[in-house]
Amino acid sequence: MKKKLVSALLCTSMAASMLVGCGGAASEGGVDPDAAEATEETAEESAEAEVVTNTFGDPNGTHLEMWTFVELHGQHYGVMAEEWNKQHPDNTIEITCTTYPYGDMHTKLLTALEAGTGAPDICDVEVGQFPNVVEGLDQWLVPLNDYAKDYLDTMVTSRMETYQGEDGNYYGAPYHVGATVMYYNVAAMSEAMGISQEEVIAKIDAVKTWDDYSKLGEEYLGSVNEDGKYWTSVDTGGVDWLWIAMAENGDDWTGGFDNPANVNIDSVKTMLEMQQGWLKSGLAEVSPDGHVDLEAGFQNIMDHNIVSFPKAMWYMSRFTNYMPDEKGNWYIAKCPVFKAGQKCSVGIGGTGTVVTQQSENKDLAAEFTCWAKMSEEGEQHIWDTLGFDVCNSALWNDDAFAHDDNNQYNQFFINYPYDVLSDIGMENIGKISVVSISPTINEYFCTTTLNQVLEDPDYSVDDALEEAQNAVDMEQ
Repeated sequence: MKKKLVSALLCTSMAASMLVGCGGAASEGGVDPDAAEATEETAEESAEAEVVTNTFGDPNGTHLEMWTFVELHGQHYGVMAEEWNKQHPDNTIEITCTTYPYGDMHTKLLTALEAGTGAPDICDVEVGQFPNVVEGLDQWLVPLNDYAKDYLDTMVTSRMETYQGEDGNYYGAPYHVGATVMYYNVAAMSEAMGISQEEVIAKIDAVKTWDDYSKLGEEYLGSVNEDGKYWTSVDTGGVDWLWIAMAENGDDWTGGFDNPANVNIDSVKTMLEMQQGWLKSGLAEVSPDGHVDLEAGFQNIMDHNIVSFPKAMWYMSRFTNYMPDEKGNWYIAKCPVFKAGQKCSVGIGGTGTVVTQQSENKDLAAEFTCWAKMSEEGEQHIWDTLGFDVCNSALWNDDAFAHDDNNQYNQFFINYPYDVLSDIGMENIGKISVVSISPTINEYFCTTTLNQVLEDPDYSVDDALEEAQNAVDMEQ
């Protein structure tokens, strides 16, 4: 009997969110970035269309206005405002956090920035929308370098650079690394392979390369006596797999700020051809509904039709929220690489919090924002309540933080997630730029290229990438 999802799952606006990056907006793959209604972190929050306003802190303190599109983010700032006031009794704040629907908030912010009036002091900006609001650089936004200086030595550099302007300044404070890892269903593998879970974990830990990964998949499938079972699934509705390939090879198909986009690159070709091989051999299936971050994907995982896949660490909350019966089954590991010595992860998705130049209290707003997002207190709350892999790497090896057995994610997975993140290391987390050409690339790949080569594994990857490059060239 199939296990059923425990909540009303993600409706139309979640589906819209999948049009863009990693289950988020415009960061990593999609049909219509402007139509996206949610982010990868807590997409379900944005399914609600109403505006929600909450005020926190000291009514006699300096008032700050904050906009977001995920109510839990606003709640985070409320908790941090109360903590700030305890630590700064002579410089207290009151913060009003207003949650708007995703599209409405970003449009409202951009309009206010362009008009030079009406913007809040502080605002969340989803990573796919960041190129729009950072165009004004310090005319619109406050550079955060000086306010973040106490944390920068231990903040994940690639994540800070995601919210960097063309001038090299940091304009957004991140919520999470979004480090990509592999998720493995150890319980299902153990049962199918007739070996202990400890032996399965040893086999997983021995996987270093994609060749190793494929061989373990073949071993698993050789033990499965049931149709419809696969080692993994490949995505037509998102480009996470391609981001991994690029990060491992040091590529960036956007060209960053300085170079033209080039999607016809060997790292992308190699990954797509490898996936075509998996489809032909039966090692992989095409992800139901395009990727694992929709209702059909969750059900596919719960039915144990796939037992491994890569996804960012924020996907942990998908398990706890929508697949609670999977508790104790899953193990987190580093992604395989093509060659020894390559980076083994990439940061995917995210939301950067900006401070606008229209704020009458820019210094206080910027200091509070960086403290709320980067300090030990802020990162502790982000981990405990939002379930994000925090960017301050100093905490990854802090036993009280990383090994807290009261934390729901530490309880859910077989191993401690931060042990994996620490093993990866800050320097091995790559970055793919999110710039103005990103939505064009993402849209074409998710509407055309991925369907061409994965729905028809005999389709020429060379031809598909050449067609994709022609489409991108028309827009740059």
